[in-house]
Amino acid sequence: MINQVTLVGNLGADPEVRSLNDGGKVTNVRVATTETWMKDGERREKTEWHRVTIWGEPSAKYLAYAKKGTKVYVQGKLTTRKWSDQDGVERYSTEIVVNEINGVKILDGGREREQEQPQTQARRSRSTSRAKAQPREEFSANLDDEIPF
Repeated sequence: MINQVTLVGNLGADPEVRSLNDGGKVTNVRVATTETWMKDGERREKTEWHRVTIWGEPSAKYLAYAKKGTKVYVQGKLTTRKWSDQDGVERYSTEIVVNEINGVKILDGGREREQEQPQTQARRSRSTSRAKAQPREEFSANLDDEIPF
């Protein structure tokens, strides 16, 4: 059986990173996914909010680049946990749990690059300028002549 959830959405707030007693880290985020459709000629929209819990120090460091509104990719498993509120009432929360570093990716490339080390930015700049210096082949707009069917 498979229990896998994949989301692409935007953070509803800055990530909340907490340190655990054992020295580990856990990061909590809320991800908004929005679907749109047309009904009776009108554009409709519905947003769902997802609680995501990300375990581990590497994820906490990686998500330091993320802020409210950042587009993220999340892959984890759906879990429901039971807890008691301040009045002792049992509650249930359903959330996506991510246990691996590759379960979260920041999709807003610009935000990631803002935090890069200067050496990385310089290397990227040099490789980009080399790519621009190389001549490009002309692209034929009339491709229909080459299709064999």
